[in-house]
Amino acid sequence: MATDKNQSAEKKELSYINKVWQTVGIVALLVVTILIIRVAFDILLTVLAGVLIAVYFHGLGDTIQRRTKLKRKAAMAISIIGSIILLSALFWFMGTKIQQQVAELSNTLPHTLNTAKAKLSQTSIGQKVLESVSGNNSQKLMTTVQGFFSTTFGVLGDIYIILFLGIFFTANPSLYKDGILILVPHSKKELGKHIMNRISLALKGWLKGMLFSMLLITILIGVALSIIGVPVALILALITGLLELVPNIGSLIAMIPGVLLALTMGTNIAIMVALIYIASQTIVANIVTPLIQKKMINLPPALTLISQLIMGTVSGALGIILAVPLLAILIILVDELYVKKIAHNDDKELDKGVLK
Repeated sequence: MATDKNQSAEKKELSYINKVWQTVGIVALLVVTILIIRVAFDILLTVLAGVLIAVYFHGLGDTIQRRTKLKRKAAMAISIIGSIILLSALFWFMGTKIQQQVAELSNTLPHTLNTAKAKLSQTSIGQKVLESVSGNNSQKLMTTVQGFFSTTFGVLGDIYIILFLGIFFTANPSLYKDGILILVPHSKKELGKHIMNRISLALKGWLKGMLFSMLLITILIGVALSIIGVPVALILALITGLLELVPNIGSLIAMIPGVLLALTMGTNIAIMVALIYIASQTIVANIVTPLIQKKMINLPPALTLISQLIMGTVSGALGIILAVPLLAILIILVDELYVKKIAHNDDKELDKGVLK
């Protein structure tokens, strides 16, 4: 009898230990799965960035082909090589000027911050702002910003990989499209092609509007700041143009260094600079970009901002930049694979009800 009880106790103990190890194994598997998804997601974002570069090369190549009547391969080669040469030449000729203005901005930045603090400390609202960004809050802010703008492979590594992915996708796009369609059932291949075409049009619309917006905002800010005599106008304009990649948030971030620098010249100049940024951004965001991005699906502003916050937390700067095209792709997929299917089923049910 005692032996049976001992054996029963041993079995219960072994069963408990097995359950503990099973639980530990499940938790470990979940952690590993989450880590793999996290890394894979960053890789997918890099691939999406490469696709956008390929979309740019194809758009430019199509334009060259229409204007010159060259063969497609020759037009694509000119598109890729010409873009790289033009970008390199731009940095080469403007490099000295940019370097001088970066050095000037670095030298004047401490004085600019001290002047801004002195101006803010003169008002009660300004004192509250200074209190909120001082001490531990300042350290938390810096930590958040560093994490927010961190990337997986580093900036240079990301640019290198994205550029070559774009070149490979441009050189033989049918190889990758056919590879995706192979995974689609035969009965759904036409739907797959339709979805890919919709996504392609949406990405082209976004990219066209974004590039033109970046160029236009850079010119507007650069010319306006130069006219009123703000130093390092070229650098401030380039920063604004680059941050145009980040809708909603980018324009606000770009305005901060310009207004701070203008404060050293006087309050009136700072107000003028703020108005220049606001007016330029209003013209570009509300008039120019919508006219260009007609083929881009209409994205709700709140949903765009939420997607940027999520992507910024998950994948840093690259996530913020690609939040809008990724959201557009997601909305197209939901529309084609779910919304239209639901509407089609509802129509069938309605037809059955009418027939009855």
